[in-house]
Amino acid sequence: MSIRANILLRVYLSFGLIVLFAVAVLVRLCDVQFVEGQKWRAMADSLSTKYVSVEAARGNIYSVDGSLLATSIPEYELRMDTYAGGISDKELFDSKVDSLAFSLSRFFKDKSAKEYSRYLRAARRDSARYLLIRRKVGYQELKTIRTFPLFNVGKYTGGLIAVQQNKRILPFKYLAARTIGYKNENVSNGVGLEGAFGEYINGESGKRLVQRISGGVWMPVNDEAEIAPKEGADIISTIDINMQDLAQNALEKQLKLSDAHHGAVILMEVATGEIRAIANYTRVAKGEYKETFNYAIAGNQDPGSTFKLASYMALLEDEKVDTNSMIGTGNYQVPGKLIKDSHGSIGVVTVKKAFTESSNAAIAQMVNTHYRNDQSAFTDHLYRWHLNEKLGLQIPGEAQPVVKNPNNKSWNKNMTLAQMAYGYEMQLTPLKMLSFYNAVANNGKYVAPIFVKEIRKLGNPIEQFKARVINEKICSDATLGKLRAMLEGVFTEGTGKSLASKFYKIAGKTGTAQVADDNKGYAKKQYQSSFCGYFPADNPKYSLIVVINEPKGAYYAAAVAGPPFREIADRIYARDAQMYNAVEEHLVGNTQNPEAKAGQSKAVKKVYNAFGIKTLYAAKSDYFNAVDTNNGVVYEDLSMLKGVMPNVKGMGLKDALYLLGNAGLKTRVKGSGKVMGQSILAGSKIGRGLLVQIELQ
Repeated sequence: MSIRANILLRVYLSFGLIVLFAVAVLVRLCDVQFVEGQKWRAMADSLSTKYVSVEAARGNIYSVDGSLLATSIPEYELRMDTYAGGISDKELFDSKVDSLAFSLSRFFKDKSAKEYSRYLRAARRDSARYLLIRRKVGYQELKTIRTFPLFNVGKYTGGLIAVQQNKRILPFKYLAARTIGYKNENVSNGVGLEGAFGEYINGESGKRLVQRISGGVWMPVNDEAEIAPKEGADIISTIDINMQDLAQNALEKQLKLSDAHHGAVILMEVATGEIRAIANYTRVAKGEYKETFNYAIAGNQDPGSTFKLASYMALLEDEKVDTNSMIGTGNYQVPGKLIKDSHGSIGVVTVKKAFTESSNAAIAQMVNTHYRNDQSAFTDHLYRWHLNEKLGLQIPGEAQPVVKNPNNKSWNKNMTLAQMAYGYEMQLTPLKMLSFYNAVANNGKYVAPIFVKEIRKLGNPIEQFKARVINEKICSDATLGKLRAMLEGVFTEGTGKSLASKFYKIAGKTGTAQVADDNKGYAKKQYQSSFCGYFPADNPKYSLIVVINEPKGAYYAAAVAGPPFREIADRIYARDAQMYNAVEEHLVGNTQNPEAKAGQSKAVKKVYNAFGIKTLYAAKSDYFNAVDTNNGVVYEDLSMLKGVMPNVKGMGLKDALYLLGNAGLKTRVKGSGKVMGQSILAGSKIGRGLLVQIELQ
C-alpha cells in the first residue's frame, strides 16, 4: 500500500471514530433528555430545593380572670439578597449602600456606618443572596427597617428578607412561671401547662419552599409560606393572677425572714377543685429565691402533724374513740422508740384537746392501742381514701405517694403503726395533703385538683374540664362534723390560736416535722413547718397549705408557716364580698353619680344597678365605652372587629389588657388609673404581635 493510501485510511478511520463517538453522545443526550429526563429533573430539584416546616404561633394561656399568662409574639431574622431584582443595578446599589449602612448603624448601635458599608459591599462582591443582617428583630422594628434606603425600593424588590419566628413571652414574668412551664428543644415533653397541653397549644406547622445557594445556605423561594401554619388553641387555666401574686409574695417574704431553704403554697377552691394559686421557691443565694422545682406536686416528704387528721378520721369512723374520750399526753413508749410531745405533757385531756394541741404521744397511743392486733385495719382506711395513689394531675411531674402497709418489707410491727399515726414513715406531697383537707371542707367529697378548665379555638370552647371525683363521701357526716369542729378548735384553743381572725373563722392544722437529710438520717435536725386548712370555716370556699422547709431559728408551724397562711387568707377574704356576712345597708357619702368608666358591660351594669343609678345603654356588646355622665350614665357599643384596633380609652387596666390581648397585641403600660391614651388609633388596621402603648392617669 502506498503512503498516500495509508494516510487516507488512517484519516477515514479517525473520522469514523469521531463520528461514531458523536452519535453515541447524541444518543445518550437524547436518552437523558427525553427518556430519563423526569427522573433527573426530580433529583436536581431535590438537591437544590426542599420544604421546611414553618412553626405555628402557639396558643395563649390565660388565667381564670382573663389575664394573659403566656403568649407568642412574632420575631424576625433579617437577611438580604444583594442581587434582588430592584437593586441588581450596580449604580443603584453603590449610590444607596452607604445610606443603608448609616441607617443600620444608627438603628442597631452595634457597628459603625463604615463597618456596615464594608460588610454590605463585600457581600455584594461575593454575590451573597442570603446575607445575615440581624437576628431577633421585633415587628415594630421591622416596619422601621423596611423604610431604610435600598430596602424601600419597591415591594419585595429591595433585597430585605424577613424570616418570621415565634417568641414565647410571659407578660407577668415570674407569676406562676413554673406552673405555666415551658417547651424547648432540650425537654421532649415540655414542663407545666406548656408541656401537658402541647397538642392543643402547638397548632399545626406550615411548609415553606427553600432553595440551596452557594455556601450551603437555604434561602426561601417565596416571601410567604406555601402551606400556612395554623395557630394553636388557647388554654384557660384556673390560676387567679391576683391570688397568685399574693401567694408568691407571702411565701417569699416568709422564706427570707426564716432564711429557709425552700417552700410551697397552694390555694384551691373547695367546691370545684380548681387551683387558684401555686407557688414554689428555692434559695439560690443568700436572700434570693427562685422557682426551680415544683415542690407542691413533686416534693414528697413526711407530712408530720398535718397527717393526724387522717388518723383521727380512722379512729372516729371505726368508733374507737370519741371527741370527749380521755387520753394521756407527754410521752408514749413503744419498743425501740419513745414518742414525745415537744411542748411537754398537758396531762390527761379529751381527744379533741389532744388534737388541737397536736399531741404526738396521744395519737400514737390511740392508733397503736386500737389497731395493734389488726394493723392493716388502719392502713386499709388510708388505701380506701386513695392516699397511696397519685392524684392524676393535668400537669406532669407528680410524685408517687408512699404509704406503707403490713405487707411491706420495711414494716416494723412494733414501731411503724405508731409513727405513721403522727405523719412519719410515709411520703406525701403538699398537694396530696391539701386535697385530703379539701375533702373535709367539701362535705366529704374528695376531688382531684385541676389546673385547666377550658380549651378554646378561635374564641369558641372545644373542651372543658371538671375535677375528677376520687371519693364521693370520704367518711360519714357524723365523723365530718367532729373533724371540722376539731379543726376549728385549733384556732380557738389550740396551736393556731395566735392566728385566729375576729372577722371570719379558720379551720386547719399545724404540722412540724423533722425531716431526714437524704441518707444521713435525722442527726442534722432539719425541720419542715406546714399549715393546712380552709376558710371561712362555717362555709368553706378556699383550702390552703403553706409548707416551709429548713427554717433557721424558730421552726414551729404556728410561727413559720402560720403567718403567710393568715396573710393570704385575710387578703382573699377582704377582696371577696361573697364571703362576708350580711350587713345592714346605709346610704353614706356623695349621692351624685360616680364617674363612669368604660369596660365589661356585665360588670358595669351590675355595679350601677346595685347603686340604683339611672343608666342609658345604647349598647348590647360585651364591652362598651362611656359617653356622658351629665344626665345619668350613657354607654355606646365598643366595636370589636378582627384586625381592627379597639378603643380602650376610659377603661381600667384589666379590661384594656384583656381586649388588647384578645386582639393579639403586645401591650406596654405607662402610668396608673384608667386609660387616657393609646398609641394606635381606634379603628386602625392591626396585625398580630403589634406593640401598642397605653397611658393611664
